[in-house]
Amino acid sequence: MTTGKNRKKVLIVGRMPQAGIDVLKKRDDVDYEILTDDSAGSLHPKLKDANAVTLGGTAFRQAELDAAPAMMVVARLGVGFDAVEIPALNKRKIPLMTTGIANSVSVAEHAMYMLLASARLTRKHDRFVREGAWGQRLSDLPADLAGKSILVVGMGRIGSRTVKRCVAFEMDVSVLDPNISEADIKKAGARKVTDLEAILPKVDFVSVHCPKSPETVNMFNAETLALMKPDAFLVNTARGGIVNEEALYKALSSGKLRGAGLDVLDKEPPEASNKLFGLENVILSPHMAGVTKEASDRMATTAIENILSVFDGHPIAAHVVNKEVLG
Repeated sequence: MTTGKNRKKVLIVGRMPQAGIDVLKKRDDVDYEILTDDSAGSLHPKLKDANAVTLGGTAFRQAELDAAPAMMVVARLGVGFDAVEIPALNKRKIPLMTTGIANSVSVAEHAMYMLLASARLTRKHDRFVREGAWGQRLSDLPADLAGKSILVVGMGRIGSRTVKRCVAFEMDVSVLDPNISEADIKKAGARKVTDLEAILPKVDFVSVHCPKSPETVNMFNAETLALMKPDAFLVNTARGGIVNEEALYKALSSGKLRGAGLDVLDKEPPEASNKLFGLENVILSPHMAGVTKEASDRMATTAIENILSVFDGHPIAAHVVNKEVLG
């Protein structure tokens, strides 16, 4: 048993699947504590002697860092990091680590589910069965995916897997991503496009997989949504705010857009008064695209392995967001 100052402490904020705890338990030089209340009053005192922290949706900014003088690494249970203040971490040379591809397949599968569920008018047809309205089943016919065109926005870990699945569904796939080469997109069976406004009138589906950034916030607004076909479908499994909810509501409720699938919203959890809830042509899920049992276990294991790699002096560079701190 390692004693004294050589022992390290991991503060687990919120949920940690057993798979992650099991990895921690194999180490006799690491202690851990699970904190369920992430309010500042509860979190800040616990950060005082923590060498690492794992975060779900909890924000980690300058105030949290100031409360954590011994912090060596911040690990996200997931891939998003918009709630973490990276410049503050950089000043102290603290790596922010995410769980890489642990949930990529799960999000891509969820995107396909939302594309299919939207195209198949799932909510309406489910209602027809439950409410004895079988006779109305031919009143509004669903759509195929095969032979249709789709724009995949962002071809990173998740977008690349979504492209693969869309190609397998015999869709005509276009990709908008300035960071991926034309050759790599072509190799995936898709074509590279560079102009969002030029491609939107031509596609039947859009699936959003880009990070949330100043460039992508409000990417789908009243103007861009108006360019889409009235029988097109939009799916967002990326982040709330990339699609303007007010503009989306207007497009969906006025027949300018046929349907949408949203795993993410501006405000999470949302207000009960969110107007999108009143629309039958919207499929919703509670930011769960990447949270299957399998993905959850993979993320937990990876998050803990990320922390231990820093403790052991060999950070897994591929999982470090702010690589400049690695020196």
